[in-house]
Amino acid sequence: MEYIHSNKNLQRGLGLLIGIIFGFLLHRGGVTNYNIILNQLLLEDFTVVRIMLSAVIVTMLGISFLLPRKIIKIQPKPGSIKNSIIGGLLFGVGFALLGYCPGTIAGAVGSGAMDGLFGGVLGIMIGSNFFASGYSQLADRKAILNDRFSEFSLFHRMKYHPLLYTCPIASVLIFILYLLH
Repeated sequence: MEYIHSNKNLQRGLGLLIGIIFGFLLHRGGVTNYNIILNQLLLEDFTVVRIMLSAVIVTMLGISFLLPRKIIKIQPKPGSIKNSIIGGLLFGVGFALLGYCPGTIAGAVGSGAMDGLFGGVLGIMIGSNFFASGYSQLADRKAILNDRFSEFSLFHRMKYHPLLYTCPIASVLIFILYLLH
């Protein structure tokens, strides 16, 4: 593992490979399809929720297994409630207007969706440029705050083996997945 941590080119290559696999799986799962996302927003198709819950379950159990073995280290970043609300609202507007989130945009572009390319990728580039160029002005006007979340995750607060906590939660989430099917 130390070899991966010290080799930036390997990290980039692994990141690209994992990104391609992620996009492929998003496409195979159907969440790069505008109609599936639209039907999710209309609460008529729960494919997106099922895929997201599956990812949460796998990640939660994976961290619970790997963390005690010191194979991974959790390094949460501090955040801001106000910034999260503003960012979430902007994300929601873009998601509702275009029908894609950043991950599904990449998958949609990879499958040839021109609306994902021109509306999504172009929108991400313009929005990122706008934010980066105006960041210092937003910070000066206190539009960006430093009301920080905790820098610790729930995994840092667990007294016993994480699987004792996450297995019951995963069971409930699996039951919810069953109900959504």
